[in-house]
Amino acid sequence: MPATRPALAASFLILAATSAPAVANSSGGSMGSMPSVSAPEFDIAEEYRRGIDALKASQFADAKKAFDKVLGVAPTDANANFLAGMARAGLNDFKGAAKNYERAVKADSKLVAAHQELAVTYLKLGRRDKAEAQLAKLQKLEASCAGTCKDAQAIKDAVTAVQAALAAPPQASLTTMPPLLFASSEAGDHAYLDAVALINDHRYPEAIQSLERARAAFGAHPDILTYLGFANRKLHRFDAAEHYYRMALAAEPEHRQATEYYGELMVERGDLAGAKAMLARLEGLCTFGCAEADELRQWIAAKGQPAS
Repeated sequence: MPATRPALAASFLILAATSAPAVANSSGGSMGSMPSVSAPEFDIAEEYRRGIDALKASQFADAKKAFDKVLGVAPTDANANFLAGMARAGLNDFKGAAKNYERAVKADSKLVAAHQELAVTYLKLGRRDKAEAQLAKLQKLEASCAGTCKDAQAIKDAVTAVQAALAAPPQASLTTMPPLLFASSEAGDHAYLDAVALINDHRYPEAIQSLERARAAFGAHPDILTYLGFANRKLHRFDAAEHYYRMALAAEPEHRQATEYYGELMVERGDLAGAKAMLARLEGLCTFGCAEADELRQWIAAKGQPAS
């Protein structure tokens, strides 16, 4: 079986242009617990774009509401936390903004804009030591990049912005202009299709980078999360893979490919009982049979080494 199914890429473009599947809250947890099978009546990709549109229009209360709904499903999503922080900052809730930015940099330590805004927000809260710590992290990223990485200019600009904020007099109005993550839907489509091609070429680290660009445009979309799980699994990052599969199933409990791949991961980890439970879920979804159930059944029978 090929690494991916081309039909999924085509279906994603339709979802991105119109709407995405309904999403569910996830309780998280270990391999022993199953993802949620219920879903609230809202669309995670649509809500994410609604939040971005509201933020662009300086409608901060609406933006906060939208991103908080997204975070109810994907609480560790770095982009959603960063944008929620910006919405709260727009409402002058700097303590709340700091919490969101802290979650963003914890989820993605290389999210430059979040480090920048966190540093400035700490200054607004009178926490200079913490602002200086964020500057140190940005300078470490700058040294590691050495002017050669794709984010070199963004890192340099962030360092300059934070240094200027630290040098400003106490009474100054601290504002910065971070590079926003407002990727267009078209750019997200291209990034997603690039990722699919990279996965089919077994270029998993590069695929992950493309998928992250797609996630900046569409948020915690289940198709993106499923492929993030797949690519990390192929790199033997099993904990990361599980995290993304669970997030995908929280976003769409009936996502067949996420269910199949999560089951395959369970087989690879020796959890045949868990894999069989995922197969039972697939069989319930596929009344007349489906390729995902057939493939997972082969994995279980072969204990992770299905015939090619």
